[in-house]
Amino acid sequence: MPTAPSRPANPERRPGSRAKGVPPFLGLLDPVTLKERGDFEFDCALAHDDVAATWKWILRDLAADLIDEKALDESERSRAAVEALMPDLIGRAQLALDAAAKSPEAGRRLTSQVGGEETRDRLPYVLAAMRCRSLFEKAQGFGRAANGLTDDSSLTLALQSLVASDQNATPFLMFAMVGQMAQPMRLVSAAIRSAGEATEPALIRTGFGPLIDAILAHAQDQIPVLTQVGTFGDMDLICRAVDRYHRLMRAVIGLIELTRGNDWARIAATLTKHVSDKLDPKLRDVAPDVNKSLRKRDGTDRLDSDQVLSALNGMYLLATIRDCRDSLALNNLFDQVWSQVGQALEIHIDRLLDALRAKPNDNVASARLDAALKMAAIRFGQDYADTLRRAKETTVRRLSS
Repeated sequence: MPTAPSRPANPERRPGSRAKGVPPFLGLLDPVTLKERGDFEFDCALAHDDVAATWKWILRDLAADLIDEKALDESERSRAAVEALMPDLIGRAQLALDAAAKSPEAGRRLTSQVGGEETRDRLPYVLAAMRCRSLFEKAQGFGRAANGLTDDSSLTLALQSLVASDQNATPFLMFAMVGQMAQPMRLVSAAIRSAGEATEPALIRTGFGPLIDAILAHAQDQIPVLTQVGTFGDMDLICRAVDRYHRLMRAVIGLIELTRGNDWARIAATLTKHVSDKLDPKLRDVAPDVNKSLRKRDGTDRLDSDQVLSALNGMYLLATIRDCRDSLALNNLFDQVWSQVGQALEIHIDRLLDALRAKPNDNVASARLDAALKMAAIRFGQDYADTLRRAKETTVRRLSS
């Protein structure tokens, strides 16, 4: 075991910093950390809860003499201090794991300390990530650089060199790399060229199994984003998660010859069902939200900006699902909603134009029509919306003069 420093790491604390707000391992394992635990566990990625529980266990039970938790913050000085202690932290954690494997009592104590059997089972993977943490930045850099490689043969050679590196580190390096790749299909294409076949056995045999696992792990990591609900949910983030899921999943199901019953086929089918189930209720709300936002209100009429925002958010999601439908199990529902929204917009736009012809200075009807035209641009295209906008402007100008 490496020799531990003679005194606890106690970096100068910044004003207002709080130890409780510091991320696990001060972010050193973030490149291989998932948002939350999913249905499938992958050697290449760690659930945030498992990383956080391991960090808490190390601080409280293994390294209280080395690290002053209250002095930790997110400064580079703190990160450097923790980085310097990593060899000793790994050594102490490994000793605890070895003791737990030999003694049932020590095993029960370790399970209790880390917060349960699931986290204890993932401890070896957390330690493996700790050991190869210094390579994460290089793997992420590889992914960013690969986005700019136009020569497919160069990408294939670079990917082969990554596969030939430390086998214990390869799964984590693949996950860190895929996280930076805009087009994961290029990686899978390169792996297939190297393997000579587009089958699961061939890719595993030639060492590219961790690459596909990393892609599936990233796809699974998009699911937590889709659980946002309500007017103030970040629809832009949801749409980006759906698009990212599509790019990742197409790299697997679009290029690899998956056999029913094989692991990758089973995982892909399950993830697709989960994503589609999350999107189903959001998709069903689009047409009702459009109608509510564009319908005249009883009593004193006014434009409900929150309802308009919900409708626009739904339209952006609808457009995203249209572009990603090949990776989702929503075709029948999408076709139904797409048609309903188109019919509703045509009816509302006609009614709002009639309202402006009757009363050109109706500011509420004008604002509502502007909202309808934004939705029409998404549903029918910008040219269609621009034509209607010119018709509105002509009508208002002629009747107001």
